[in-house]
Amino acid sequence: MDALREAVRTGRLAPGTRLPSSRTLAADLSIARNTVADAYAELVAEGWLTARQGSGTRVARRAAPRTRAPSGPPARPSRGRPTHNLRAGSPDLSSFPRAEWLASARRALAAAPHDAFDYGDQRGRVELRTVLADYLARTRGVYADPDRVVLCSGFVHGLTLMAQVLAARRGRAGARSGTKTVAKAVARTGSRAGSRAGTKARAVAVESYGLDFHRDILTAAGLRTPALPIDELGTRTDELTSAVGELRGVDAVLTTPAHQFPTGVALHPDRRAAVVDWARGAGGLILEDDYDGEFRYDRQPVGALQGLDPERVVYMGTASKSLAPGLRLAWMVLPRALVGEVIEAKGDVAAVPSAMDQLTLAEFITSGAYDRHVRSMRLRYRRRRDQLVEALAERAPESQVTGIAAGLHAVVELPPGTDERAVIQAAAWQGLAIRGLSAFRHQSVPPGRDALVVGYGAPTDSAWAGALDALCRVLP
Repeated sequence: MDALREAVRTGRLAPGTRLPSSRTLAADLSIARNTVADAYAELVAEGWLTARQGSGTRVARRAAPRTRAPSGPPARPSRGRPTHNLRAGSPDLSSFPRAEWLASARRALAAAPHDAFDYGDQRGRVELRTVLADYLARTRGVYADPDRVVLCSGFVHGLTLMAQVLAARRGRAGARSGTKTVAKAVARTGSRAGSRAGTKARAVAVESYGLDFHRDILTAAGLRTPALPIDELGTRTDELTSAVGELRGVDAVLTTPAHQFPTGVALHPDRRAAVVDWARGAGGLILEDDYDGEFRYDRQPVGALQGLDPERVVYMGTASKSLAPGLRLAWMVLPRALVGEVIEAKGDVAAVPSAMDQLTLAEFITSGAYDRHVRSMRLRYRRRRDQLVEALAERAPESQVTGIAAGLHAVVELPPGTDERAVIQAAAWQGLAIRGLSAFRHQSVPPGRDALVVGYGAPTDSAWAGALDALCRVLP
């Protein structure tokens, strides 16, 4: 009651905001429903809330208290923790299957062999690698055997390892052929061009919109990151074949083919074939980030690119979206020739996730609990996505919603003439954490459309209605 009074008094809960039902809030807080009902009744009696049949419990409309006009510059949005989180990339952590995970952990601990408590294999526990090979083949069309699977502590860890491998390959190639290449280039075009030919860094092509810290990992390893454009058919992988400008000499490409992040476009079949053909012809690698492969709503699941050529595609998956990022459990399915290089790059078994967490996940998948959890969350996220689309159609009809066939986020394109930065600032005033599409743009790409990337996965069920209401209030 104290927290609700303070939220209404300070304006964090605006007049008219609908509160979660007593049943939903009681479940979120793990308390009795009568406790919530009694608290609501008391606040209604005090005038903080109103309750009407069919309309639910809402924040009462109250006259704003009179305050002295402030002197000096206007206040800035609070830098504290936001009330609502609609940033893309986060699942609903309140839905983590604690009871099922605990039961799996108990069974895994009881059955764990003695060597599970030793330092172990740098690739990870064979039990989980075997289970993942079967699961990925069944659900994502990945060709895998346990010897090709390497476990890592999150996607960023896996990408860091691949960056090290690619940079090391560049060093070996430079040591073998650098002198001859420079000599030929000098003889042909002069010393300046020869210098460029001998020192140009190895390149990993990235999508023109994506996560900046992924690009930072690659550049920190000494790799160039030229951008591939994106259109309504997905990433322009066909441009790898022409190899002009910054794309000349690309050795690998980092891509999200099943559900491009953040635009939400699935890679067209012709372009899937084109990137695989490029990798075969140029001896390149494809780093496939399958970050939300389990969540498909309006179409059949798009199989992993890795199935088209397991020797040219590094498949990278994670439990961060399906379960929780705090588990630090991710995996790579590698071409056979790369397994040794990746293990060498790891260098230390301490980089492997906890053996007990690995065994618990293996048991969680084997028991069927993982499939049940994913099905449940798929229905929940689809319901939220539908509510997002319906609310915007009613309250912000000039904003177009795209990229909604899969995943945990949508792109909300703002009406022409709307300043993306102004909307984000207004959102901050509402206590709403959200990012604009421009935040994901590659530095070489010119400004494009004004849009918001709205993540609908993170809020709890009780907070979702308030977050959606706050979003609608800041849109034109």
